[in-house]
Amino acid sequence: MHSDIDPRSLIGRKAFDRRGTRIGTVDEVYLDDATGIPEWAAVRMGLFSRDAFVPLEPSELAGDALHVPFDRSLIKDAPDFGVGRHLSPEQELQLYHHYGLDVAPPPPLDLEADRLAGTEEV
Repeated sequence: MHSDIDPRSLIGRKAFDRRGTRIGTVDEVYLDDATGIPEWAAVRMGLFSRDAFVPLEPSELAGDALHVPFDRSLIKDAPDFGVGRHLSPEQELQLYHHYGLDVAPPPPLDLEADRLAGTEEV
């Protein structure tokens, strides 16, 4: 997913699974806390069903539709955290594991900054 896409432009777009089967409509977009880049989309899977979180990377925007490279059944079984709330790091980790995606390791500690701030233990 390109980072220059306005997340608001994704809302209301139809979403399709890897086989081209319609899975629903993008209801909300969640941004990465650190970068502000769109990271997850909540897709409403039916009139009376819940929203399912799908990763925007490695999904693709083609025309006016979001194409998610996973089967509908896997998407439907994604952990349900409800929408309209912030995703915690633990919830994101559960979603990454559910989709079998690699999770980037945390950035290395900046020990030099700690020494400069006077927080280094002796």
